[in-house]
Amino acid sequence: MKHMRTVEDVMTHAVISVDSRAPLKDIVETMRQWRISAVPVISGEGRIAGVVSEADLLLKAQGTDESGAVSAGQLMTVPAVTVRREATIPEAARLMALGHLKRLPVVDDDGRLIGVVSRGDLLKIYLRPDADIAEELRALIMAELLPTGSAMVHVHVADGIVHLTGSVPDASLSNILVRVARTVPGVVDVTARLDEAIPA
Repeated sequence: MKHMRTVEDVMTHAVISVDSRAPLKDIVETMRQWRISAVPVISGEGRIAGVVSEADLLLKAQGTDESGAVSAGQLMTVPAVTVRREATIPEAARLMALGHLKRLPVVDDDGRLIGVVSRGDLLKIYLRPDADIAEELRALIMAELLPTGSAMVHVHVADGIVHLTGSVPDASLSNILVRVARTVPGVVDVTARLDEAIPA
């Protein structure tokens, strides 16, 4: 069972992109039609060569004529900031924050474009129902962390806040359970009242 959702779980598979030879007019029309602020540029091998953003158009297209002679390959920013599909949600969020980006192209092991992930996509995981969070956390705790019959842990989730109560065989396990609970997508906070069980 995955402890953290990955980019592949939330990304959009249908990607709007342009060829490196695409002229300025086509790039602008693509952005306008799909209401996006940046578009990946694809090389002949299907790999991502760069990204053309609105900022690139404003900064680099000044002074060019309207004939469309300037191409995506000339306008794009390189190297493109991309993310692998197996990256975790926090990893993708950090990349976006560091680069002040709204969207990230998602690539496979060969650098080929396979999707795109946006800030909105990353935030979707925090809109999970409490019941879903509780179900995942119960399965995670009981299946992977607690030996059979060694503990009695109750999981209650309200408004994204996880409440753990019961008993565990070792006091140190309480901290581990809290840390694990915080990794479950949608969890806002965790409280724990877990007593150390006295061996019979």
